[in-house]
Amino acid sequence: MQPSLYIPHGGGPCFFMDDPQAIWTGMAAFLRRYPEDLPERPKAIIVVSAHWETKGFAFGAAARPTMIYDYSGFPPHTYQLNYPIAGDPALAARAAELLSSKGLEVSVDEARGIDHGLFIPMMVSFPEGDIPMIEMSVQKSFDPQLHLDAGKALAPLRAEGVLIVGSGMSFHNMRGYGDPRFTAPSEEFDHWLTAAAESDPDKREALLAAWKDAPSARLSHPREEHLLPLMVAAGASGGEGRRIYSERVMQTAISAFRFD
Repeated sequence: MQPSLYIPHGGGPCFFMDDPQAIWTGMAAFLRRYPEDLPERPKAIIVVSAHWETKGFAFGAAARPTMIYDYSGFPPHTYQLNYPIAGDPALAARAAELLSSKGLEVSVDEARGIDHGLFIPMMVSFPEGDIPMIEMSVQKSFDPQLHLDAGKALAPLRAEGVLIVGSGMSFHNMRGYGDPRFTAPSEEFDHWLTAAAESDPDKREALLAAWKDAPSARLSHPREEHLLPLMVAAGASGGEGRRIYSERVMQTAISAFRFD
């Protein structure tokens, strides 16, 4: 049985650039390390990307997904990065069927490539690129309960060896990065988020569905697309949740979570 995860994907192509101040060293080390703690090698991976928003949910179904360089202002070599993974159209269709069976609006997109919400962290975690992967969107209504429900619908895939990964950032306010005035609010929200993730499943769902009521919620997420992948990961588990990474990055608290 694979767990479900919520991981940070950093800033743009940060792990593939010079980093003289070692801003991203700790996060990169975590991304390299967590696959060692999986119960077995995943048969496939579904990555919920904060950088793909759709009406209803969507799954990428390309057999050989192309690269989407959805960042700007970075060194030229970062637009030459290549991650030639295999997609899994059959898994995309099965995942879509699971969501549809629960009354959720869903589609498959055979033309969609992979954006940096998938390829940047996965190139660090699974550099060989030899595990089939598909990308899942966030629903543009941003309804947290819908994302929790989508995770519940996908839960049976975990027993089939599929790893479900929510890729976002537990703090995502572009004005706040590097600003010490945001350190305390980010830590306040991070403390709440950790307590919510580590609560029993029913309480966890209720807290996450009402995340906007958390301390410093909107200071931490003026727009919640980077938090919603957590809802899918949490919803996919009826078991224990725990924090598996925590660090202050650019003056803000960033965490990752595992759900068993």
